[in-house]
Amino acid sequence: MNLSAINWLAVFLCTLVYLIAGALWFGGGKKAFFPAWRKAMVKSESFAPGGELSPAVLWPLTVIAAILQAVFMALMVNAIGSLMSGGPTLSLGALLGFMFWLGFVAPASLTNKLFAGHLKAWALETGNHLLDYVLMGAILGAWR
Repeated sequence: MNLSAINWLAVFLCTLVYLIAGALWFGGGKKAFFPAWRKAMVKSESFAPGGELSPAVLWPLTVIAAILQAVFMALMVNAIGSLMSGGPTLSLGALLGFMFWLGFVAPASLTNKLFAGHLKAWALETGNHLLDYVLMGAILGAWR
């Protein structure tokens, strides 16, 4: 694990893109996915994301999770890119983001949602994760 090979500005950008993409995806407007996700999670209109967590806890944990994902995506894009003759590229990073989503994120979260009975919520959530991982991989592959 070579932390010195990480482009920390790209990690910061990935974190920002992750948060913005999530805000747009679940933005709460009639055209965003939040109303459908809320409905898929519970039948009550009083449902609040984060449950009992206050925004003072919810948002810092979300930012930390985004940073961790970006750092580990950077490590993987760099490691796999170094095995390729041309090194990391935008297309390689996007492909790796898709593959990590397909192989790890989507199936792991599917298992959780299947047992909770929230398959529609899984589709909405994992769609956002797909977007996040492909964008992160593309940014990290393109900006070394």
